[in-house]
Amino acid sequence: AKEAGYDGVEIMGSEGYLINQFIVSRTNHREDKWGGEYSNRIQFPIEIVSQTRKAVGTDFIIIYRLSMLDLVDDGSTWEEVVVLAKEIERAGATIINTGIGWHEARIPTIGSMVPQGGFSWVTKRLMGAVSIPLITTNRINMPEIAESILSDGHADMVSMARPFLADPEFIVKTIEGRSNEINTCIACNQACLDHVFQLKVSSCIVNPRACHETILNYKKSIEKKKMAVVGAGPAGMAAATVLGMRGYHVDLFESSDKIGGQFNMAKIIPGKEDYAHTIRYYNSMIVKYGINLKLNSRATVDQLVDGNYDEIIVCTGVNPREIKIKGFQHPSILNYADVLERKVKVGKKVAIIGAGGIGYDVAEFLSQKTNAGSIPKFMEEWGVDMAYNSRGAIRNQVDNNISNRKIYLLKRSGGKFGKSLGKTTGWIHRASLNKKGVIQIANVEYLEIDKEGFHINANGKKMILPVDNVIVCAGQVSDSKLYDELKLKMSNVHIIGGAKLASQLDAKRAIKEASELASKL
Repeated sequence: AKEAGYDGVEIMGSEGYLINQFIVSRTNHREDKWGGEYSNRIQFPIEIVSQTRKAVGTDFIIIYRLSMLDLVDDGSTWEEVVVLAKEIERAGATIINTGIGWHEARIPTIGSMVPQGGFSWVTKRLMGAVSIPLITTNRINMPEIAESILSDGHADMVSMARPFLADPEFIVKTIEGRSNEINTCIACNQACLDHVFQLKVSSCIVNPRACHETILNYKKSIEKKKMAVVGAGPAGMAAATVLGMRGYHVDLFESSDKIGGQFNMAKIIPGKEDYAHTIRYYNSMIVKYGINLKLNSRATVDQLVDGNYDEIIVCTGVNPREIKIKGFQHPSILNYADVLERKVKVGKKVAIIGAGGIGYDVAEFLSQKTNAGSIPKFMEEWGVDMAYNSRGAIRNQVDNNISNRKIYLLKRSGGKFGKSLGKTTGWIHRASLNKKGVIQIANVEYLEIDKEGFHINANGKKMILPVDNVIVCAGQVSDSKLYDELKLKMSNVHIIGGAKLASQLDAKRAIKEASELASKL
């Protein structure tokens, strides 16, 4: 690394990789000098640091990422973590970074449901035990969070990764006091880690330019065109922002009283609160680039035709899909928008039709407890021993997370629940609903809804679910009426996002489509 011109290197001693496997008895079953007692097992990382220091000399930074919290059975004890930290310092490390959890751990460590800065308390435990600086990490996505961690004495430094995919100007904006303009990482993993595991190029849901900077650029336009964007959901916000960035005059029409579209529903789901940051970012961009935002304004065909626009982008989104079963007009039937957007009161016993992403979100929303969301409550729910009295800091989980509601999550198809969820986060959503006692039933035929409840046929067995409400989360349909009418009268009209394709409420595709289109017009 030094010969290649680098100023430093980080040695990965955590997350269950090779070095970490030598350290713990869980995986180190050797009978030679590298196994057995803890003092033997840690010789491998010590030698790596020591030999690296000898090779690179004194004027070179060596960061050692130490697993401070294994979160697996037979992991390290806290006393062992402290011993290793001191030995790593003695071997010549410049800085110690914090590693949280093995990849095999069944506890979320970087997903959006992890509270911001949720694991900095672990680093704080080690503060003062060594004299070299300590870095803390995981779910630090805004400068205010970082400052709070540092001022509270949890660490000497903070580490971020995904936030720089979301906004490569994160540091500059922080220095200049423009944190309101930061395009914040929402920890969804949909375009970064999920892509990596599918052997796709990594990117970012809120910043599709990430890792595509040579092919997706927002060049200033010499020509001052007049543009109309209809709908201020994810696609519309992205399109208007890129157009404004390029110097165009943009009228952004939104039929409701606020921007955000489906993100306004997402942000109230437990664990998705950071979606509000994306709305805040676009609000800032709308102001910065002088975009003419027209709230409570449902654009009409005549208005757009008479507006003399050079280009019109239709981003009118989706509507919840209705299902036609006997009794479908019963007052107990609601859809996901009724629950999440219109705040309709929901009873104590609920059946949810549809086990895709929306169904999981609604189930999570309805099963939450009022005291959820804090770091201690998160650690309690997922079985993390903050007192660190056990190896790996995990404890037996107790059934104290049962929801106050009885919830049935139903789907027509067979097989595994949550197959459409993200690779790196789907298991978390499934585990969370299991903890809350949500009853999941596959191979369901929906028969009738009446005063007795919801009549279904599950795997050939007829039953009645005595529920107060049936909530339909069976997908959505594109709202493309405006586009269809405009196409009859003009050619300079485009359609993107949910209005173009309604499947899975795909914000990643919507923002990417919007950014690519707006970069070319």
